[in-house]
Amino acid sequence: MHNLGRVTLAAVAALLLLPAGQAAAQKQQGVTKTEVIIGTHTDLSGVAAAFGVHSSNAARMRFDEVNAQGGVQGRKIRYIIEDSQYQVPRAVQAGNKLINRDKVFLILLGAGTPMNNAVMPDQLKAGVPNFFPLSWAKQLYEPFHPMKWAAGASYYAQMRGAVKHFVEKRGKKTVCALYQDTDFGREIFEGARDQLGAMNAKLADATTHKPTDTDFTAQMTKLRAANCDLIALGSIIRDTILAYSTARKMGWAVDMVGTTAAFDLNVSGAPGGATEGLYTMTQIEAPYPDSANPAIRQWVEKYRAKYNTDPNPAAQFSYVAADLIIMGLDRAGRDLTTESFLKAMESIQGYTDIFGGPVMTFGPNKRHGSESVFMVQVKGGRWTRVTESLAF
Repeated sequence: MHNLGRVTLAAVAALLLLPAGQAAAQKQQGVTKTEVIIGTHTDLSGVAAAFGVHSSNAARMRFDEVNAQGGVQGRKIRYIIEDSQYQVPRAVQAGNKLINRDKVFLILLGAGTPMNNAVMPDQLKAGVPNFFPLSWAKQLYEPFHPMKWAAGASYYAQMRGAVKHFVEKRGKKTVCALYQDTDFGREIFEGARDQLGAMNAKLADATTHKPTDTDFTAQMTKLRAANCDLIALGSIIRDTILAYSTARKMGWAVDMVGTTAAFDLNVSGAPGGATEGLYTMTQIEAPYPDSANPAIRQWVEKYRAKYNTDPNPAAQFSYVAADLIIMGLDRAGRDLTTESFLKAMESIQGYTDIFGGPVMTFGPNKRHGSESVFMVQVKGGRWTRVTESLAF
């Protein structure tokens, strides 16, 4: 017992003798003298895997690039990815592992609105910030919380802008909604409903579906009976393709508009032109290998060389998100703590990415980078820009 006391006192004394930065690093979760640990819970094998796989690939690619140059402020980034399969219980399990076993410094690019909502209470209680989730839900950054950060325009804002455009510029009068019966889908429904309300109108009809549904005959039959001339879509990849193609097979050429959740190359390139004419909202040009933007072409080549496949828009977003994290780590300096990192991220003003995306600015009372969004349409199997920036 006497020896144990001497050992404990010696350890405390040694800690007190450490330089201030090293002592802080030893106390700070996810930070050592040589590394910082970042975690992601995302869908690698479920209905949204097309987003999750490319998202985590792109973030790893950016971290690998900086690690190959020696890291950030002398620390390498260790990146841990857990598969949630786009299921809330699995996301909670993955989040608990990242927070309590892996001791991550922050969680980045967590996939899915319901999944983030389920993980964040314990995450924030543990002092682990949530950065740039792979979801554009406003509830992930509202109400304000110092550790809840987001990058782009919310689903709510996107759908309000889309409905406003279609009603004012294209004369739509009978607007309906088809949306996932989840936190994600309901936000899109609310955006369409509230925008119409602001224009003294109402949704003509609405119907829901589960993320795993594969038959949309009943939903489309219901909406067709309501004579909808625009359908606001609260869907992701597979359900967007199925819903849109079901209407077309019925001989119904109604316009439909989605959000960034549907902005994927699998959607625009659906076999047989199944989504030709579909509209959606986005904040960035699609990453085509023959893009007019040379920076996009070069980046696609690098991604192909590393992963032997073409990237999608989720990869672009995630590469930018990882780059922002690297900037914050660098600005925080060697004495890295959660507090110093958050202050460093607040200092990012007028950030521009290599893809021509929206300018992002953060601050002490601003945890949301940009509200800029525009509309694209599937033409000839490719996403083609059809509007300038839209707002409600």
